Amino acid sequence: MKQNSGIQFIHHGAREGVTGSCHELLLPSGKALLVDIGLFQGAETSGLPSNSKGSDKGADANNQAIEFPVDHVEALVITHCHIDHVGRLPWLIIAGFRKPIYCTKATAHLLPMVIEDALKIGLTRDKNLIAAVLNLLERLMVPVAYDEVFHIPALGVSGRFKQAGHILGSAFVEIDVPANHVRHAMHDVPEIPNIRVVFSGDLGCKNSPLLPDPAPLSRADYLILESTYGDKNHENRNERQQRLRKVIEHCVTDGGAVLIPAFSIGRTQELLYELEDIIHNFAGGHEVWRNMVVIVDSPMAAQFTGKYRQLKRLWDREATRRLQQNRHPLNFKRLHTVDSHADHTRIVNYLRHTGDPCIVIAASGMCTGGRMVNYLKALLPDPRTDVLFVGYQAIGTPGRDIQRYGPTGGYVDLDGERVWIKAQVHTLGGYSAHADQKELMEFVATAEHLGQVRLVHGDAPAKEALAKKLRERFDCEVVIP
Repeated sequence: MKQNSGIQFIHHGAREGVTGSCHELLLPSGKALLVDIGLFQGAETSGLPSNSKGSDKGADANNQAIEFPVDHVEALVITHCHIDHVGRLPWLIIAGFRKPIYCTKATAHLLPMVIEDALKIGLTRDKNLIAAVLNLLERLMVPVAYDEVFHIPALGVSGRFKQAGHILGSAFVEIDVPANHVRHAMHDVPEIPNIRVVFSGDLGCKNSPLLPDPAPLSRADYLILESTYGDKNHENRNERQQRLRKVIEHCVTDGGAVLIPAFSIGRTQELLYELEDIIHNFAGGHEVWRNMVVIVDSPMAAQFTGKYRQLKRLWDREATRRLQQNRHPLNFKRLHTVDSHADHTRIVNYLRHTGDPCIVIAASGMCTGGRMVNYLKALLPDPRTDVLFVGYQAIGTPGRDIQRYGPTGGYVDLDGERVWIKAQVHTLGGYSAHADQKELMEFVATAEHLGQVRLVHGDAPAKEALAKKLRERFDCEVVIP
């Protein structure tokens, strides 16, 4: 059944790619709710033609300005605090937005650090200006517990955050629009108290370290669904730690550093959790792990890891059991955290000249910036180096280029410098923080009622493959905006 509620959706980002997530729920009243306000990365833009209503015409990795109207937007809902979902929040504030920002309580803890970093990288390092933005953010934020109903009075709608299992604090959000707001446009829809619109945000995988599995969907008249891996299924996650161990053991035989680009929030903490377990179980019996040093070279990742430890009440049962065994999954003996830029430079130069085996985890996850770029510039030309990718690399990012051209001895451009790749390049499946096709289908199957599904946050082949599967299995309308 085609939906005819009078509700409209305008996708200002993550429409033809996987970054810049930003979706507008436009009600018949002319007022709107914005869900996420993410940064564009790599070659991606909004994907909307320049004359489209609400299109972010000039947005790309170098131009994040908000070019759609915001006067009618009465609230912002944030599903989680990854940069591709919140990174344009400073630009939204510059555009005049001063309305409530709803998020989970854990996201409210993490968000100020992400926004401070986004300001420093993209706009300003002026401490007073940064403090002013963060103070404004603090006043606008409305932290909400999982499963607690919150109300947006200016829109007359209510919402609820449900566990998404993607990173700490991540959620999919249910927005209930009273039927009397839209009844005049719903001639072919039975009498119901409200229209439920669900924004998936980013859905995590089952059996992810530290985090509970995603909650069931229950009901969705409209489902705006991510499709990052809509055409793929991950390798067996139950065996991924074994694969990680074997890859690193192989890498160490090359004699150099193992570089793992990783997002500061989520992926870094998952890797530390897994590496602590490997060291715990194998340090006594395998020389590779006996003296292995794990370096986290990202002040932001270190801060978030501290926040993860503070919020351990949100960890899953397995992680809680390790704490009860007096283990420290995110703060173990072999873990070395780099804070100052001087120490970072010293370690990069040391590894360049010595090639000592170690594991280096640093941002950014797609090699678009951050300290990982310095490691890559210094160590990619060294055949002793191994680069291990454990997450999605968007088109147009250096990470995708290294992944594609590294195995054939090609090159990558980093900070305007051509760097030839002699390092070994590996991609390890099963470590994605995104649900795969099978898990996306299982998530949709938890809905007792399903209306229209709109696929976003995916490349075209992924969306098309998932749309085909959804149409074959469920009696629902599937739209690719």
